[in-house]
Amino acid sequence: MINSELLGTVVAVQANFYQVRLQQPVEMSGLNFLPTDDLALLCTRRTRLKKIGQKVMVGDLVVVEEPDWLDRRGAIAEVLPRKTELQRPPVANVDQILLVFALEEPGLDPWQLSRFLVKAESTGLDLCLCLNKSDLISHQEQQKWQIGLQKWGYAPLFISVVKQQGIELLYHHLQNKITVVAGPSGVGKSSLINYLIPSIDLRVGEVSGKLQRGRHTTRHVELFELPGGGLLADSPGFNQPSLNCQPSDLISYFPEARVRLAQQSCQFSNCLHRDEPNCAVRGDWERYEYYLKFLEEAIAHQAEQQKTPDEESSLKLKMKRDGKRQYEPKLETKKYRRSSRKQKHQNLQELYENQSLKDIYQEVEDEY
Repeated sequence: MINSELLGTVVAVQANFYQVRLQQPVEMSGLNFLPTDDLALLCTRRTRLKKIGQKVMVGDLVVVEEPDWLDRRGAIAEVLPRKTELQRPPVANVDQILLVFALEEPGLDPWQLSRFLVKAESTGLDLCLCLNKSDLISHQEQQKWQIGLQKWGYAPLFISVVKQQGIELLYHHLQNKITVVAGPSGVGKSSLINYLIPSIDLRVGEVSGKLQRGRHTTRHVELFELPGGGLLADSPGFNQPSLNCQPSDLISYFPEARVRLAQQSCQFSNCLHRDEPNCAVRGDWERYEYYLKFLEEAIAHQAEQQKTPDEESSLKLKMKRDGKRQYEPKLETKKYRRSSRKQKHQNLQELYENQSLKDIYQEVEDEY
């Protein structure tokens, strides 16, 4: 065995085990592996990483030690610094978000689409909007959606997985990148991934006839390798992503509003673009009503957050020798602390004085 320390990407996490795909060729003697074999090891996390609270996420670039080539196992010794980090879905080092919606079955809802777009914009990642089932609408309807979305600031890709239309152009946007696939259930995300990566077979759910919503078929996050290079992360489906951003940041997640602010500034630096005078954003643009509704939600969320205590109030900051910061739980006040000698002496003195007073009172009572 030549390599005792290897670099790899975490492609799946289940319980306390991590599937790591190695990035460099491995050459071994005595085993039936070629130097160009694409190996994946089932790894555990070193105890020291657990002690310092180092979480291992899908997409992490990690250092693997002591590989066991026979059983294809190893141990993650280090997590390299992340370029980006998403919390939902929990994926590290993502380059872009592929937002998939259907034009029909279920029909495309501008309100729901806007929620997903705002949530995607809040990540700061590149965004690729993909509209599936384009074969179910006319060319005139496609043009109508294209013109409308261009006013929003997006250039959508129209595809059809069933008819295999527009897939080649989508391949070009995905090459050599880590991409998170997002969108509501039932729009064809799993079908699209099955077509892009024929070696896997994701479970596909049908659309509910009563609610015109899809059933959730993805249960956990996993990275899949594209034949032409790049990785796809299929995220669990959810119908209404939460808008937990700061109210002052919300306007920057609307591309059409960013254009207005680039041309003219508001009178007040803390303008929320509702009824403030000389506002550069307030106006008759199509999604302004959506912005106002989302703003109410963001303000309500901020007020709720202010009611809860700060997480760091129960933590203490500890500086490690290497200069890294680490937060540790604070002990409850006086619960685990030993009493000082001075405090013990004072307690004994008070006890003695109280006992002396008690004896005096008892003598007086006996005398009378």
